[in-house]
Amino acid sequence: MIVDQAVYRGGVRQECADLSAELSRLREPGASSHDFVWVGLKDPTVDEFDFVRAELDLHPLAVEDVEKGNQRVKLEAYDTTVFAVVKTLRYVEETSDIETGEVMAIIGPHFVVTLRRGDVAPLHGVREHLETHEQLLLREGPLSVLHGLLDKVVDTYRTIDDEVADDLARIERDVFGGGNRTHSSTIYRLKREVLEFRRAALPLRAPLAGLVDTSGSVHSKELRLHFRDVADHLAEVIANIESYDALLSDILSAHLSQIALQQNSDMRRISAWAAMITVPTLIAGIYGMNFDHMPELHWLLSYPLALLSMVVIVTILHRAFKRSGWL
Repeated sequence: MIVDQAVYRGGVRQECADLSAELSRLREPGASSHDFVWVGLKDPTVDEFDFVRAELDLHPLAVEDVEKGNQRVKLEAYDTTVFAVVKTLRYVEETSDIETGEVMAIIGPHFVVTLRRGDVAPLHGVREHLETHEQLLLREGPLSVLHGLLDKVVDTYRTIDDEVADDLARIERDVFGGGNRTHSSTIYRLKREVLEFRRAALPLRAPLAGLVDTSGSVHSKELRLHFRDVADHLAEVIANIESYDALLSDILSAHLSQIALQQNSDMRRISAWAAMITVPTLIAGIYGMNFDHMPELHWLLSYPLALLSMVVIVTILHRAFKRSGWL
């Protein structure tokens, strides 16, 4: 559905009742190239998107990617149109999972189309922020919307970065704090979420570098400075993600080593007790055969001597295992 559509003249929002009429006015000779119409779509039907596509004369390749969905992160230029795909993320506090969504933006002369599917990272906050705090930025034209979108997405990445850092610190305390209450599945699950995070953030670095480049599609020096700020924030997030991935691998290896060491200690303890139990079992087994010609069978002190031998040998073994650290 079309969640919002408006015309921006001189950075000021105006209502857009008829998309065709407004586009005709914006395309008249002498009209400012910075004025544009912004159409926001959420889970559009085929008919809704066909209407917008026909009115704005969108590039066929951009239309194909929009219809297929689930695209890789990219920013491509088709003649006078810029097509961007970014991954939006949401951190689920209860499960420490990272949910992934997708936002697309098609930017051309005098128009912007933003499209999102699902409820991950809604875009209404971007429009409101630009209208109330960044009116000067809106005067830079349609590409200012792309900046607002990328700025919102990267700010979300920074928030998730803090959440992942907290989870990592907790796991690190559990693994190296002596309690060893963390399961390997917990570490692996966080490592998988960090990988999901990386897949969303890392591919965005190259498109942002292109927007900052003076030879790219952004001709406004002021707008390039804003994109550079977003690129700096993204670089910080990516650096943190890489360190998280490496640290989680080290923590997982250390955790598995601790488990192996604990299992080895348990096996030594079990072996020590088994050895001590074997001695009285062996003595009892030998003298339990009750052959008539066993020399000790009818001796008065045979029974107490056998018991004493068991106790003495087991005591010696117990002290030996204690000294060697097996018990």
